[in-house]
Amino acid sequence: MKRFHLHVGVTDLDASVAFYTHLFGAAPSVVKPDYAKWMLEDPRINFAISMREGAVKGIEHVGLQVEDASELAEVYARLKAADRPVLEEGATTCCYAQSEKSWIADPDGVVWEAFLTSGGSTTYGGSPDLDQLANSQAATGACCVPETATPAPAPAKTCC
Repeated sequence: MKRFHLHVGVTDLDASVAFYTHLFGAAPSVVKPDYAKWMLEDPRINFAISMREGAVKGIEHVGLQVEDASELAEVYARLKAADRPVLEEGATTCCYAQSEKSWIADPDGVVWEAFLTSGGSTTYGGSPDLDQLANSQAATGACCVPETATPAPAPAKTCC
């Protein structure tokens, strides 16, 4: 069963941990000096926050976390069928975890990752270079979000 993933950049980790703990009615399953993660069943989500210098504040990226290699192959096939550039990062360390992952950006530049976590890590990890994801609006330096050479211009501000 797949799990939705959302990663949010924050300016005050302690205040954000307190807020999301109240919102979800559960403490995070992982807390580091610059990172926290909730693995919730209701709703079924891997919700992570981080406070990193130079990173985007707010939604950094979204994704699908899978439970086994067959689900990962299924999601990878969907990424390839989406007719957008895909970066198959492969085995990597990101957000204090060892994972196998790929990245894609939707037509508006929203960055998605598909990944299978295989274990923990004592280090935060790095960010892949996603220059091949055309029109990606990923922010340079954001947590685990691929860096782009020339981000697309920010969309005009509009109300909902």
